[in-house]
Amino acid sequence: MNKIRKGDQVIVLAGRDKGKRGTVVLRKDDDHVVVEGINLVKKHTKPNPLKGTTGGIVEKAMPIHQSNVAIYNPSTGKADRVGIKVDGDTRKRVFKSSGEEIKVA
Repeated sequence: MNKIRKGDQVIVLAGRDKGKRGTVVLRKDDDHVVVEGINLVKKHTKPNPLKGTTGGIVEKAMPIHQSNVAIYNPSTGKADRVGIKVDGDTRKRVFKSSGEEIKVA
């Protein structure tokens, strides 16, 4: 079970965007996530008339390692760790500090 999922609010812990908050847009693989507005790079693209894209410089969000982000706890307003609580057959993600269940947006 992935502790950080698509749609979660996260805070960046390390890197040039340290302290910024954003939403996970996609999980690139087991270790990397793409966060909206975080780790932006300028990418030079060629025009492609078949796809209908124009050329130029485009800002694009690149993947960031999941160890460099932590889930945002709205009740405390800080970063928090994620724990797994097993309740019968179901497994739920909970905040480690308070034990309350993580609401999926």
